[in-house]
Amino acid sequence: MTIPPKNLVRQILDGLAKEKRLDAEQAIVLLDSHELTSIAHAASEMSRRLHPEPYRTYNIDRNINYTNVCTAGCRFCAFSCSPGDAEGYVLEKETLFQKIEETIRLGGDQILLQGGMNPALSLEWCEDLLRSIRERFPSINIHGFSPTEIDHLSKMSGLTLENVLQRLCAAGLGSLPGGGAEILVDRVRDAVSPNKVKTDRWLEVCHVWHKMGGRGSATMMFGHLETTADRVEHLARIRRLQDETGGFTAFIPWTFQPAHTEMADRLKAGTWDYLKTLAVSRLYLDNIPNIQASWVTQGLDVGELALAFGANDMGSLMIEENVVAAAGTSFKTTEIEIRRRIEDAGYEARRRNVFYELVDEG
Repeated sequence: MTIPPKNLVRQILDGLAKEKRLDAEQAIVLLDSHELTSIAHAASEMSRRLHPEPYRTYNIDRNINYTNVCTAGCRFCAFSCSPGDAEGYVLEKETLFQKIEETIRLGGDQILLQGGMNPALSLEWCEDLLRSIRERFPSINIHGFSPTEIDHLSKMSGLTLENVLQRLCAAGLGSLPGGGAEILVDRVRDAVSPNKVKTDRWLEVCHVWHKMGGRGSATMMFGHLETTADRVEHLARIRRLQDETGGFTAFIPWTFQPAHTEMADRLKAGTWDYLKTLAVSRLYLDNIPNIQASWVTQGLDVGELALAFGANDMGSLMIEENVVAAAGTSFKTTEIEIRRRIEDAGYEARRRNVFYELVDEG
């Protein structure tokens, strides 16, 4: 890789200061450059333009994996089991209810409900689960079923994406998480997740949900087999869809955690790479209002630092997280600590919901 000259980076950042839109070639230059401080400054300036308020946000939720049985065959996953595996499970409703009750006691107003491609769980099973949660906990938002799971349910049921999403919404689905995106380039997807939904279909699920009036997040898992050009192609596909629908509330870039996976020989992406990619994401995704810091994969020190690299949100307290933890990363925190980190970064700490509406008293 040839390192771009400083003057080219400066020229690109000067254009951004004049509110010119970053193009793909320019984004690749920034990702390939070593001008981390200049890129961070530009991303921080954009974040302040989009969020001039004196606070930065976080939320309280819980990631509940209702099953670990999955046929996606992702080489980067250390959590899932194949059908028939002795360690496979499907959560009993009462166990799930206990997790939700604890979440509410801790101030949470949302659960992140994700499983995978479990061939034993039908669309009707998912509807029943959603209705049961909604009946017992009417105030909780269900942020659930990634585009990968929606595609899986569509194929199993023989119904269109719109039919599946309408039925899940009627049963209680509140918002759509951006899981399963990894890198939205099929060459990469074929190598790391051969049985999972392809790029166009992942985006189609989000498109249909947005056109129904639904909202959700987008993610990018990087630091495995992709190139910097692949990362930018991922950002470009997200930005084009957002230009059309405006349905993404937030973007969350996070780094691949290699331990205990089929790709355990890959070097773990470091802090430099994470922060630079986060900053370039903020600069490129000028139409997505919120960028989350991934303290769950990076730790709280880097999470706090991310607020100076374009992030305006610390993400979730994450009462429970299993997938990243299975890959050997298990950072944990408390609400007091996450608020302190935001304040140490120079901002007021405010709690919000998945739609980025403030839910504390200020």
